[in-house]
Amino acid sequence: MTDTPHPGPRPYLTLAEVEAVAVAAHAGQTDKAGRPYAEHLRAVAEGVRARGGSEAQIAAGWLHDAVEDDALSERWLADAALPDEVKAMVRALTKRTGEPPEDYARRVLATPGALLVKESDLAHNADPARLAALDPATGERLTAKYARMRSLLGLTEGKDQATGK
Repeated sequence: MTDTPHPGPRPYLTLAEVEAVAVAAHAGQTDKAGRPYAEHLRAVAEGVRARGGSEAQIAAGWLHDAVEDDALSERWLADAALPDEVKAMVRALTKRTGEPPEDYARRVLATPGALLVKESDLAHNADPARLAALDPATGERLTAKYARMRSLLGLTEGKDQATGK
């Protein structure tokens, strides 16, 4: 993430540093199936990379849940040595309490780069192997929730936004 000019005394965090910050921030957290939360972050970041995402999008993949989950504060994000585009994507991907899904989807769609990160997030969240580890009622509820968000974002089932396949 050194390709964008950065005013100020310190260089931008590298992807390895962003990964380390994200993993440390979510240390001790688990997903709904009891797996270490860092596995989800890694899957999202790698999904972004596999979809041809930029370094900024990969960084946002690592950080996409940090503010929402209170793993890192909005203040940390504001002060972090990150490009503005990374900060904008993380903010766009941060769900707000009581926010209607339609408003969230509009914000993601309006923020350059955020859709690819959200697509990767939804792909991992809706992975049948992950959902199978949950009780059936939770799995069904989440499957419907993720399908609705894909629809709101214009992501058709089976079609990857980045590749069109």
